[in-house]
Amino acid sequence: MKDIIQLKDRRFKVMIPAEEIDRAVQAIADRINADYAERETPIFLGVLNGSFMFLSDLIKKIEFQNEISFVKLASYDGISSTGAVKDLIGLNGSIEGRHVVIVEDIVDTGESIEHMLKALQERHPASVEVCTLFFKPNSYNRSHEIKYRAMEIGNEFIVGYGLDYDQVGRSLKDIYVVTE
Repeated sequence: MKDIIQLKDRRFKVMIPAEEIDRAVQAIADRINADYAERETPIFLGVLNGSFMFLSDLIKKIEFQNEISFVKLASYDGISSTGAVKDLIGLNGSIEGRHVVIVEDIVDTGESIEHMLKALQERHPASVEVCTLFFKPNSYNRSHEIKYRAMEIGNEFIVGYGLDYDQVGRSLKDIYVVTE
C-alpha cells in the first residue's frame, strides 16, 4: 500500500486500509444474516459500477440462499455530484413480493437511492432496504432510513475499493482521500 498516489491530476492519501474495510463488511454481513436468514431468497441489487467490490465481499459472508442482480446509474462527473440521476442499465426480472437489498458503494445526498426506491416500489416488492459501504450523514438530505451502513464518513471525496475518480482508482484495495 502506497501512502500517497497520483490519479490523473489529483493526489490521494490512504484514509481507510483494506483490513478496516473487511471488518466493516463482516459486521454488516452479520446484521444482514440475522435479519434475513428466515426470509425467502432475498435479492441483492448491486448498483454499478462502484458497488461491485463491496457486493462481492459482502455476498461471500452471507450465510443464506440469495440472488444477485445489478442496475447501473450515473450521478457523478469528476469529483462532484451532478444532482441528476441517469438510468443506464435496469433490473429486468420481477421483484413482486420479494425482499430486496440495494447494495451501494456510497450514499451521499441520497438522490440515487431515492430514484431507485421510487422505481422499485412501483414493482411491488415485499420490502426494500439499503446497504451501503460508506454513508455521508452530513450530505444526506432524504427521509428514507439507510438501515445498513458499514462506515460513516465526512464529506471528503474518496476513491478505491470500487469507487473511482473519473473512472480510475476502482481497483485500489484501500480507500484514499483527495489531498488537495
